[in-house]
Amino acid sequence: MLRRTVLAAPLLAMLAAGGCGADREPDLRLMVPNAPGSGYDITARTVATALHAADVHRSIEVFNLPGAGGMVGLQRLVYERGNSGLIMLMGLGLVGAQHTLPVPARLSDVTALARLIQEPEIVVVTRDSPLTSLADLVAAWRADPAALSVGGGSSRGGPDHLAAMLMADAAGIAPPTVRYRQFDGGGALLAAILGKRVAFAVSSLGEYAEQIEAGQLRVLAVTGRSRAPGVDAPTLLESGLDVVFDNWRGLVAPPGLSAEQRAVLSGMVAQLRASRAWQEALAGHRWTDAYQDGDAFTAFLREQDESVTRILDGMGLALPSASSR
Repeated sequence: MLRRTVLAAPLLAMLAAGGCGADREPDLRLMVPNAPGSGYDITARTVATALHAADVHRSIEVFNLPGAGGMVGLQRLVYERGNSGLIMLMGLGLVGAQHTLPVPARLSDVTALARLIQEPEIVVVTRDSPLTSLADLVAAWRADPAALSVGGGSSRGGPDHLAAMLMADAAGIAPPTVRYRQFDGGGALLAAILGKRVAFAVSSLGEYAEQIEAGQLRVLAVTGRSRAPGVDAPTLLESGLDVVFDNWRGLVAPPGLSAEQRAVLSGMVAQLRASRAWQEALAGHRWTDAYQDGDAFTAFLREQDESVTRILDGMGLALPSASSR
């Protein structure tokens, strides 16, 4: 059975209100750069709950600032230069999104705190879809790529888009012919899947655990190297597509922090990672611990930016260059 950590309603309400009562301002705000119900949102609220449960930080507010695939949130973070009372949950989706719109903010501008987790993507359809296996999907996709729309909760260059394009490329389908429909986060994508506005979707496993367990969604494949515990579906490799792909998420802070401010935030994240509450959350969500501290995470972000650009260039899906904006 696929289980996921359930957050107590009173605790969530307390966190949303600021942590220690309505008459007290939160000491730390955690921004989610897309809508409620997204993978970022689930991860951020799990972080806040674990920080509170572990008595690492008891005055924290989680808030959503969606738009432009996360770029609205990134721009806000960059504007908050020197503010150590604000951090942001982010992931691979922002690496590609920073190239797609004429927004001056870049991940190279922020203070990298830590990479936290990674998880595979999943290929899902509704329970009554005529596509009952990945072989069915690939056959129909090859026959008419434009007829089969694939949905994702990330912008071009984000994890859902990248995973779908890598699948298409491995199946012999020209990525530029793929009909990819972008939705702002997992919540909007779920509505599109259930409303049959897309033929299939690619998303992170943790976002749809409840719908999979309830039988609303059927998983055709997972993108990791190994099968996902509790999910009755093969890997892409087992299904004949030479693709291994994992999504990841982490925490960043505004630019211009002092060494002391950065050390305090980094120490908080290190305590989070070591806490029993966080380890239980990892197990409950089926997340893999992918912790990297600030310096290593900074280098990783640069590598990811280069990798995304290289992958999309190689498939004829080049993102606009900074010089063209």
